Amino acid sequence: MTEFHFHQGSKPLLVSMPHVGLEIPDTIKENMTEAALSMIDTDWYIDRLYDFLKEMGVSIISAKYSRYVVDLNRGADGSSLYEGQNETTLCPLTTFENEPLYKPNHSPDLAARTAHYWQPYHDQISAELRRLKQNFGIARLWDAHSIKSHVPHLFDGQLPDLNLGTDNGISADHALVQKLDHIISKSGYSSALNGRFKGGYITRNYGDPQNHIDAVQLEISQNTYMDEAPKLNFREDKANKLRPVLKLLIETMIS
Repeated sequence: MTEFHFHQGSKPLLVSMPHVGLEIPDTIKENMTEAALSMIDTDWYIDRLYDFLKEMGVSIISAKYSRYVVDLNRGADGSSLYEGQNETTLCPLTTFENEPLYKPNHSPDLAARTAHYWQPYHDQISAELRRLKQNFGIARLWDAHSIKSHVPHLFDGQLPDLNLGTDNGISADHALVQKLDHIISKSGYSSALNGRFKGGYITRNYGDPQNHIDAVQLEISQNTYMDEAPKLNFREDKANKLRPVLKLLIETMIS
């Protein structure tokens, strides 16, 4: 039984959705708090928002399990992504609001979760990027995320609508990023390039533009396509305004 969902496409792009998972195994769930079981920090409905990917011929990998089981966008060595800022870890202990995820005297087994949940996802990313590079001469990776527009524990004020991250220009070709940033800047949505979200482990680890592998992350403010917590309703009216921008970005990644 696979620990993730995967669809192989026909274009030189892999879209990763590491935080859409909504399952928690019973053996983990029994030691968790009510806050954990809400899975409130999920990248809600990102797969539904990007529902056009298969028809565009794009490969897709997405998480089956909640980020509270293991965060697939953190390194297995536990290293920090944003030194000096609040952030969650490989196996988070708190929510974005700093609420505990585990009952007293319980903590995650990092080694076991890394081996069982984290490693297979990353093995598949590596294998697919190798296939794309072999078949097309290039490989591109789009890491798809979303987050509440206000998370005081993680950032001040309101997050811009569309947040493009390339590890400060390291993970993707400069000309490609300029095209993507131009599309976003003309979209009518507020935006940032390498702002609070510069790309997580996936973007930073796999991006290697000198070897024709480009990786970017797009962190979307959830108020652009849904009713944020506590309602958590998908808004088709909002999504239909945002999707043309996302489609243009994906088209640029595969052109």
